[in-house]
Amino acid sequence: MTPEAKEAQDSRHHEMPEKQRAALRKAIKLEWATIVWVLFSIVLVGVVAGQSQAMRSAWIEDMLSLVPPIAFLFASRISKAVATRKHPYGKHRSIAIGHQAAALALLIMGSLLIYEAVSALIKGERPPIGLAILFGHGVWSGWLMIGVMISVSIPMVIVGRVKIHLAKDLHDKLLYADADMAKADWGTAVASTVGVLGIGLGFWWADAVAALVISASILRDGVVNMKAAISDLGDGRAMTYDNSATHPLNDEVEKTALEMHWVKHARARVRDQGRFFHTELFVEPVEGYTQAPEEITSLVKQIQDLDWKLQDVVVSIVEKIDRLQAPS
Repeated sequence: MTPEAKEAQDSRHHEMPEKQRAALRKAIKLEWATIVWVLFSIVLVGVVAGQSQAMRSAWIEDMLSLVPPIAFLFASRISKAVATRKHPYGKHRSIAIGHQAAALALLIMGSLLIYEAVSALIKGERPPIGLAILFGHGVWSGWLMIGVMISVSIPMVIVGRVKIHLAKDLHDKLLYADADMAKADWGTAVASTVGVLGIGLGFWWADAVAALVISASILRDGVVNMKAAISDLGDGRAMTYDNSATHPLNDEVEKTALEMHWVKHARARVRDQGRFFHTELFVEPVEGYTQAPEEITSLVKQIQDLDWKLQDVVVSIVEKIDRLQAPS
């Protein structure tokens, strides 16, 4: 095979259908829009935050929310690289690496913010909220904080719901993590609003408690996404895009193999490479039957036709299937 033919073959390998390509283009545009909006939100929240612990936590959460979209944009570009001798599986796992980087940022900052919130409660800190001059009139700064938090969270919630549908179409866990954080932005707005109102009503501890709630949410996102990223990078069984269940393709691959007249037993090892799955299928043929090479090729093609994610498929003929560890 000439180098030109090999390059053409590699460019077709791991190619997504038009529906997924359109979803990816839309996701990239949304991520750029998200970055612009979050930068605007960071400036706005920073201006009105004052000494409120809850507002500072919300401000830091806004900065953290830049990590997933930036990681997604980098990973989407890197994952396009074709397979080479040095990287025989391509660079699709850049998606999982970006997912892990985003989770690590959430874990670290969530832990630090919880420490600060607990320290504020123990020390009994009473953050003052004064007056701001707006159009020549004195306005309680708390109203500005509440107005800003509600205003900046509404678009994020809407965009988050759109991203979840795109993450499902693309089987992109990094995009789903970003969408889940954005969709939950209303929780941050509510917590910070309660904290600010609490200060206004004389409950000094309300601000620190609200900051603790926001910090716990950040830490929870970090833990959930870190577990998912480690599972994928550690070659765990392929899961659904939201990690809620084992992906049904694990069983469908084996079922397809067993439908072949020459297959006695089959066991699949399907692992998540990012948006695509790498599939190793071990087949025990019917006793006394010698399968032709074209029969194996036909089986590979049938598996690939099950789903666009199943493009990297390897079929191995083994003497006894029970020598392989049963999937858990």
